[in-house]
Amino acid sequence: MLSLAPLVALAAPLCLALAAILAGRDPGARPPRALRAATGGAWAALILAAIAAALLALAGPISGPAPFGDRIGSLVRLDVLSTVMLLLVTFLGVVIVRFSRNYLDGDPNQGAFVSGLCLTLAAVTTLVVAGSLLLLVPAWIATSLALHRLLTFYPTRRQAIAAAHKKFLTARVGDLCLIGAAILLIVSFGTADIAAILDGARAGGGDAAGGAVTMAGYLIVLAAVLKSAQFPAHGWLLEVMETPTPVSALLHAGIINAGGFLVLRFADVMVLATGALPLLAVIGAATALIGTAVLATQSSVKVSLAWSTVAQMGYMLLQCGLGAFPLALLHIVAHSLYKAHAFLSSGSAVDLARSLGREQPQPGLPAAVLVPSLLGALGVVYGLAAASGLTASVPAAQLALAAILVMALVAFLVRPGASPAAAAVFGWMVGIAAAGLALYLGLHTAAGWLTASTFPPTPPLGIGGTVLAALVVLSFGAMTVLQICGLPGSDGPRMRRLRIHLANGFYANAWFDRLVGSYRLPGGTAR
Repeated sequence: MLSLAPLVALAAPLCLALAAILAGRDPGARPPRALRAATGGAWAALILAAIAAALLALAGPISGPAPFGDRIGSLVRLDVLSTVMLLLVTFLGVVIVRFSRNYLDGDPNQGAFVSGLCLTLAAVTTLVVAGSLLLLVPAWIATSLALHRLLTFYPTRRQAIAAAHKKFLTARVGDLCLIGAAILLIVSFGTADIAAILDGARAGGGDAAGGAVTMAGYLIVLAAVLKSAQFPAHGWLLEVMETPTPVSALLHAGIINAGGFLVLRFADVMVLATGALPLLAVIGAATALIGTAVLATQSSVKVSLAWSTVAQMGYMLLQCGLGAFPLALLHIVAHSLYKAHAFLSSGSAVDLARSLGREQPQPGLPAAVLVPSLLGALGVVYGLAAASGLTASVPAAQLALAAILVMALVAFLVRPGASPAAAAVFGWMVGIAAAGLALYLGLHTAAGWLTASTFPPTPPLGIGGTVLAALVVLSFGAMTVLQICGLPGSDGPRMRRLRIHLANGFYANAWFDRLVGSYRLPGGTAR
């Protein structure tokens, strides 16, 4: 059964590719054969993914560091990471294909659209099950090219075309980085087989002393940053809102996660590459903080969702940079499901908001009440962790992430207009801290147990890493206080100017446009 599971997994992208070919032969409006092929291909891929996962699980118990994976030569690698991602992508594929059936009903190119959608899904599923660099790199590039076809589905929408052009240029730089990393890894480990590379990296092998593995790690970081729209290369993600909603859902819930998947796939290499993970943590933390601040100033639903994706991808890469690989995988799954629902239901959400009317702004809580209560809640987190012995067994990086989770829950649950009484606020904080810590520990334990044989242990932070984690926690704490209490003097001219700069993302996108020349459309026409 173990040797059959990878074959079944490989059949999933083949079904989607076949569906794309069949749908492409019926490209018109309301094409019955194209719709049947796309629906059947998406469901077949999901069923095959579920069968592969079941076969792999039945092959042996999932416990401790016992092996949990199999591959056919170097073609397919099926482990916890690829199985979870395959199930996630195929499930989203079924939902998005079904949604696009009604969304594009009557469009003269509906058949061509569902063909491109299935082709993109085929490329993504190939990427997540690839067991060789010789397959992973082409699948990575094919995913971007297939997505570009969907982004330019309406050639008369000039803003979408310009954004797709900028995304195309950014993606090509990321492709070059991944190709360079692949060459360095093949030279260092003497093989293109991903399993052999990971085993060699975990054993401390490769040309680490010569710096080739370290350079490969930095190139992987750069490829992941560009793929996941990290600041300041995030602008294209904000400008593709004129594409069909199913494309936005697929992009924000699926393809944007490819950067995080790449880091997780080569987690052993990243641990071996000195300085690569701290660099990733810095970029991810900065992007998460900037995205969170800018998000609060946006009025467009879809642009707000885009900034939310930028911030969430930053936080996911921060988790990777701190070595919390199981939690990063869990974050990918949760964010994908949430963001797919958010985009596919964005239209009805706008209608609901209009029917409810404009909500009156509420006064923020006094900082003199909130800050001591928040510090007390974080003290509760550390006290409970110390009392249960977690400070000795759980890496400091993961305790820092637990503190950030508690602050996020505080920002979500303690809304403006709540009781300003210090006792009431402190009670809220303590309850949220205890619940957040329990939730975090449960998810951490489950994810760590499931992926014990897939990801390396969390590396120690060291002095520099501990300082970085502390700065990240303090920064997120300051952001939490600002979100709940509001900016001091928020009605003054300085704060109004700050809000304008925030609403424009500190103009980083404009500077990036000038750098890549994407303010001109292909053919030289100014945007």
